[in-house]
Amino acid sequence: MDIRKKITFTYVALSTFSTLLLCVIVFVLFRENNRYNFLKRLEDRAKIVASIHFQNDPEKSKYYSELKKNGLEELIEEEEYVLKINSANSFDYNTKLNLPNEFYTNILRTGNDYFEVNSKYYLGQVFTENSQKYIVIVGARDKRGNTTTVYIAKILIFGGIGFILLSFFLGRLLAKGVINPVARITKEVNRISASNLHNRLPEVKNSDEISDLTHTFNDMLDRLETSFEIQANFINNASHELKTPITTIIAESEIMLLKERTVPEYIQSLENIYSQSSKLGNLTESLLKLTQTGYDGKKQVQDIARIDELLMDVKSDLDKIYPDNRVSVKLNFAPKDSNLLLIPCNKPLLELAINNIITNGVKYSDNNEVFVMLSVTNEWIKISINDIGIGIPPEDIPHLYEPFFRGKIAAKYIGYGLGLPLASKIIRMHNGEIQVQSEQNKGTIVTIIFKKESTKKVTIRSSNVTS
Repeated sequence: MDIRKKITFTYVALSTFSTLLLCVIVFVLFRENNRYNFLKRLEDRAKIVASIHFQNDPEKSKYYSELKKNGLEELIEEEEYVLKINSANSFDYNTKLNLPNEFYTNILRTGNDYFEVNSKYYLGQVFTENSQKYIVIVGARDKRGNTTTVYIAKILIFGGIGFILLSFFLGRLLAKGVINPVARITKEVNRISASNLHNRLPEVKNSDEISDLTHTFNDMLDRLETSFEIQANFINNASHELKTPITTIIAESEIMLLKERTVPEYIQSLENIYSQSSKLGNLTESLLKLTQTGYDGKKQVQDIARIDELLMDVKSDLDKIYPDNRVSVKLNFAPKDSNLLLIPCNKPLLELAINNIITNGVKYSDNNEVFVMLSVTNEWIKISINDIGIGIPPEDIPHLYEPFFRGKIAAKYIGYGLGLPLASKIIRMHNGEIQVQSEQNKGTIVTIIFKKESTKKVTIRSSNVTS
């Protein structure tokens, strides 16, 4: 059963239940009201019957008889009985009355009671005249009450059936109004595929759940489209970058195999092949490391390292690769608690990330001075890397973390556009944040911040991994 039918049947079921409950309540209250009014009429009749019986004056008796006959509405099958009470438990019994003993007992005990048999009511009351007690019993059939009760029952039955039929059509309209926007969204989503991810669902102005669902789908499509574009660009750029050295190696080999060459020519050719092979190896290694960090940049950490020692290890590695580098590391702290320097991390990957950023500073400043400053507090660990190189144009900053992206002014430097995206993923993997401030031809400041709350969470997660 689809949701439209479920909503319709649920609405009809609830409407039927509420209508039935209302009809029963109205019918019971109406019937009780008729009974109450009729018993009040019998009560008035009993008082008049008692007055007629107690009057010794014929004129007064005649007056009450005329009042009963002309002043009050006639009762159907009216009966009147006056029974003398002899003692607390005895009275003069009339054989015409076929009423249960409980009825008389209740009258003697409470002073009044009523009894219903075959839609005929009997009301009994105790009256006292000259110290003598009497039971006055008045009986009559409430034909009008029964008629109105049947009439109201018919109204409730046919009205209830009509309302249930109406609720069915109203339920269909309600289901249609609720489901149609969802059905429209489903139809729109079904026609969107990988080939037309640029399509979006029509915006809904109302601030309701359907509008939220539409916005959620559109946001999801934005992320999917961006992911597909990044993936497509990554594959295209990776293919291009890998194809160039491979093509060069193949071409160089084919040329050298065309005829015999001199030793210097072979040496030069091998040097070219070695250079391109090294480039291919470096590029492949960078791609593998980028893959290591995972698609979303999350990876469980394993080590606990001192951040100052980690920076000095990075500086030591730089000195081996660039012996004449002008990188200076400055530690702006003197913490009493050495635990403030501890950071849970995947040490090789974190060293790689910081190394990439510092190497970029060295490369894009033409081996000018690069300042690395470490600051530590109870709340955060901050590493600031400042160079005075070519800087980054403002329009290039939003694309810095896209693999293979290289700005126009950086094109003259050797690179693949993988260093900063890789560093960003690794830092994000450690719940860190990377910030870039740059001004063209003046330099760049890259700030890495690890908040202590985040590192505590990583510590817990690390202990779970190692345990």
